[in-house]
Amino acid sequence: MNTPYAIGLDIGGTHITAAVINTREMKIIDSSLYKESFNSNLPVNEVMDIWKNVITTAITNSKTENITGIAVCMPGPFDYEKGISWIKDQSKYEYFYGLNVRELLLESLNFSKDFPVLFENDAVCFGKGEVFKNQENLSKKVMAVTLGTGLGACFIDNGISINSGNSVPADGEIYNLPYKEGMAEDYVSVRGLLSHYKSVSNVDLKNGLELYNLAKSGNEQAAKVFEKMGEDLAEVVIPWIKNFSADHIIIGGKIANASDLFLSSFNKKIKESNLEIEVSISNDNEIAALLGAVSFLCD
Repeated sequence: MNTPYAIGLDIGGTHITAAVINTREMKIIDSSLYKESFNSNLPVNEVMDIWKNVITTAITNSKTENITGIAVCMPGPFDYEKGISWIKDQSKYEYFYGLNVRELLLESLNFSKDFPVLFENDAVCFGKGEVFKNQENLSKKVMAVTLGTGLGACFIDNGISINSGNSVPADGEIYNLPYKEGMAEDYVSVRGLLSHYKSVSNVDLKNGLELYNLAKSGNEQAAKVFEKMGEDLAEVVIPWIKNFSADHIIIGGKIANASDLFLSSFNKKIKESNLEIEVSISNDNEIAALLGAVSFLCD
């Protein structure tokens, strides 16, 4: 019997990662893992050319032929059932608003219109993948948070993603929760970090890496911006940790790589709220997201 394989895609505001996954063993074919950074505000045809190159490279490097589906981690707002992007005014995918990404993908790859393509929220994929990686989490209530160009979250109870009911925010999302003078993502995201740094230094930085390097080189203003983000993150999630009765919170996303700059302030706020919860940082966000996405394809 031929082993079935699926393509896992982790698509963010600045990158796409693809891998071919053995769906029987739920393992990534290491040689297939391929990533490319790009500007998601390029015209649609240019973005699709980049995606096509990454996906076909992953398939070629995997040396497999029996591809049975595509599972895509995608940031919201997005109609995950129909495959339509509703991302707007978020400094990413501006030209994709209202477009059917499923159709664009299949057309770009010359796949048949009925080829299985599943979309899921990137934070949900990450959380599901983290639970899948650590079997102990299957019996726990886990809140997973992704920090990057946006602020993502998911709530998982005994391995099942929960996005409705009184114990979680609407659709399981926290990015749009009212916070201070705006919403949570205005403060806890790359955009939030850069905006805060500009307000205290009057300096415009290009990206989060510049801010991180400044903080690591001893710039006190930059370091304090990360510390404040840790406090803000805690204030956003504490009510929902309590509501959901979470046992474990897992923090991932690109900003998680700077956890040495914000985790202590985050943990301090958690402790002050008298919460007993395991806090951990994921060190392989993309692998978790890819496995999590394909696990939905296999459900």
